[in-house]
Amino acid sequence: MISGTTRVLGVIGDPVAHTASPAMHNAALRALNLNYVYAAFRVAPPTLPQALAGMRAFGIVGLNVTVPHKQAVMAHLDEISAEAQSIGAVNTIANRDGRLVGYNTDAFGIVQSLKADGGLDPLPPKVALLGAGGAARAVLYALLARDEVEEVLLLNRTVEKAAALAADLDSAGKVRVGSLAETGPIGDAGLLINATALGMHPRDDVSPLADPSCLHEHMLVADIVYNPLETVLMRQAAAAGASAINGLGMLAWQGARSFEIWTGIEPPVETMIAAALEHFPA
Repeated sequence: MISGTTRVLGVIGDPVAHTASPAMHNAALRALNLNYVYAAFRVAPPTLPQALAGMRAFGIVGLNVTVPHKQAVMAHLDEISAEAQSIGAVNTIANRDGRLVGYNTDAFGIVQSLKADGGLDPLPPKVALLGAGGAARAVLYALLARDEVEEVLLLNRTVEKAAALAADLDSAGKVRVGSLAETGPIGDAGLLINATALGMHPRDDVSPLADPSCLHEHMLVADIVYNPLETVLMRQAAAAGASAINGLGMLAWQGARSFEIWTGIEPPVETMIAAALEHFPA
């Protein structure tokens, strides 16, 4: 029951009508009997500064940040964690007595999902990563932080963008850049991560791979798309005998880390995943 003492959490983005975050977080809050409520706020880019001023004015405890604000929001915060600074994107804001602190929990989310959902720990020495946008930044950061990962094959439709991303994050010379049109080298990888939006609703009839013959039975395919729950890429992986997971685990684990930052309490991740599954039925 919402009361005069209920504290507010939320997510800002444009659009946000599709998000599963309120379902996930409110389920966790109910399970822990915490007097919070989590809501979605559509914030158009020109009104981002006013939205953050409102966060301070209303005493909103925490916000998740999604497309298109993950980079732009950084200029309006009082402090940014070292990890978020390195990634170059913020997806979580905590209000510390009017001081707004930015974090990035996406890198944590992908690693935890690969462990919990994909059974990968340690990661294989060679990983292929598709995409060079905001999601790919966090994933690449997470991969490069793992000592066991010796090489990351970074493929994107615009090779120059992939090269720029590699230049930003790769200080150890682990990244090899290429084109999404040339998928042959993926065959040497033990893990393929799709960090593009190709295959996401409403474009759920496409795959980021022009030629799926690079997929094989000794590979895990992790698609960060979670709507639909089974993508074309995941079906291609199954046909090749590879294991495949969707992005629901990453969504839940990054959300769980945000939840802990805001409340100081570790949430029930399985409850969050179950709530998200109800939001996006198979």
